[in-house]
Amino acid sequence: MTNRTIRSLSAFFVLLFAVLAVRQVYVQLIAAPHIAERPNNPRHALLQAGRGRILGTDGTVLARTAGGRRLYPMGAALAQSVGYVSVRYGTSGIEGAFDRALTPPDSSGDPLAQLAALAATLRGSPVAAQGADVVTTIVPAIQSQLFSLLSRYPRAAGVVLDPRSGAVLALASVPSYDPNDFDAEFSSLSTDSDAPLLNRAVDGLYPPGSTFKIFTAAAALDSNTVTMDSHFEDPGYLVIGDFVLHDNESEATGYADLTTAFALSSNVDFAQISLKMGVDTFYDYLQRWGIGSSFDFELPAQTDRVPPKPSIVPGELAQMGFGQGALLMTPLQMALLGATIANGGEEPRPYIVRQIVRDGIPASVSNASTLANPVSPDTAAKVTQMMIAVVQRGTGTPAQLPHVTVAGKTGTATNPRGRSHSWFVAFAPAEHPRVALSVVVENVGYGATYAAPIARDVLRTALEITGN
Repeated sequence: MTNRTIRSLSAFFVLLFAVLAVRQVYVQLIAAPHIAERPNNPRHALLQAGRGRILGTDGTVLARTAGGRRLYPMGAALAQSVGYVSVRYGTSGIEGAFDRALTPPDSSGDPLAQLAALAATLRGSPVAAQGADVVTTIVPAIQSQLFSLLSRYPRAAGVVLDPRSGAVLALASVPSYDPNDFDAEFSSLSTDSDAPLLNRAVDGLYPPGSTFKIFTAAAALDSNTVTMDSHFEDPGYLVIGDFVLHDNESEATGYADLTTAFALSSNVDFAQISLKMGVDTFYDYLQRWGIGSSFDFELPAQTDRVPPKPSIVPGELAQMGFGQGALLMTPLQMALLGATIANGGEEPRPYIVRQIVRDGIPASVSNASTLANPVSPDTAAKVTQMMIAVVQRGTGTPAQLPHVTVAGKTGTATNPRGRSHSWFVAFAPAEHPRVALSVVVENVGYGATYAAPIARDVLRTALEITGN
C-alpha cells in the first residue's frame, strides 16, 4: 500500500470521526430534549412500566400508569404534592419521596426485567411485577374545593389537617400546573415568575401576621406572664425607643382585657405582652413548639425562619409578638399551630401517606404520633375560648358557620413586596375539633376579607365529609 493511499484512508477516517462527533453533539445537546419530550419515546414507557398507583384516602386514583404514560386524574389541583415522574426531569412530591415503593421490585436494577416490563407495557399486557400502591390521607373532595377557592387569586396556599392525628386532608398551592403535560411544559413552568412548581403550602415562607398571636397568647398564658384577667392600654401606637409601631387590623382598642385584645387583634397589646414575656421566655416557647426547626414530614418542607436570639432587640421582639419582623412561617406550620391548640396542647406530627400496599397486603402503615407538648391543656382551652371570640365578635366574623362553633384567628401580614398577605388559621367544631386549617392569600389585603371566607367554606365541606 502506497503512502498516498494510507494518507487518503487516514483522512477518510478522520472525516468520518468528525461527522460522528458532530452527530453525537447534535443528539446529546440539540435533539435529546425534543426526543425526551415525545410521548411515544419508549423510555417513558420503561420508566412507568408496572409503577404503583397513588391513591386518596378513599381509594380515589391520584396517579396511575396506562398505555406507558403516567396519568394524574386530579391534574393541577394536587400537582405539587403528588408530584411527577419524568425521564428527563426526575421525580418530585410523593412520586419522588416514595419512588422506591412505587417502582416494581424486579425492575429497579435489572435491565432484562426492565425490558420485559417495557415489552409487556407496549403490548398492553399485564406487567408481571407491580410497584406498591401508596395510599395518602388526602380527601379528594376537600382538596378539590380548597384548590378551587384558592384559584380565585393569583397566588395562595392552604393546608387542612385532622388535629387529632396530624393526617393531611388537603394541601393546595396556587398557581399550579397540569402534571399530565409536565415534560412539554417544563421550560415555561421553570421560568414562570409566579413559580407554579413551588409547593407554597410547605415551601412558601411568609410573615404570619396576627395569626401568630395564637403562639404569643399561648406562651404568655402558659408561662404565667399574663392571665385571662390581665388588662392592657392600646392608644393605637406604642413607642419603643426610637421605634413606633401601630395597630394593623383594628383601630385602637383602648383599655381591654386579654380576650378583647386577641379578638380585636391589637398589635400594641401583643407587643406589650411580648416585651413583658422577654426574649428568653419567648424563645423557650419557640423551641418547645419546634418553630425554626425541621420536623419529620414525608415531603420536603421549608424550615421556618426565626431570627437568631442574640440579635433580638426590644423593637424586634415586639414585632415578633404579632407575627412580623424577620419571622417567616409556612402554611403547614401555621396549620400545626392551630391544630396544637385544637388538640389540647399536643402538637401532632403531620403526615400525608397513610399506607403502602403491595400485592393487596399493607406493607407499611403511618400511625398518629406527637411532635411535642408545648403548652398545657388548660392553656390550650383558654386560647380556644379567645379564638372563638375572634369569630363570634372580633375580626373573624366572616368565618362563622350556622350551628358550628368555629375557633379562628385572622392575620394581615405586611411585607416589602406589595399589599399585605391575607391569613386565617382555624379549627372546628371548637368543642371537639376534627378539622384544622390555615389559608394564606398573597398580596390582597385583610385576613377577614379574603382568607376567612375560604376557610369557612372549606371547614363546612370538611365537617360534612368527616362526620361526627
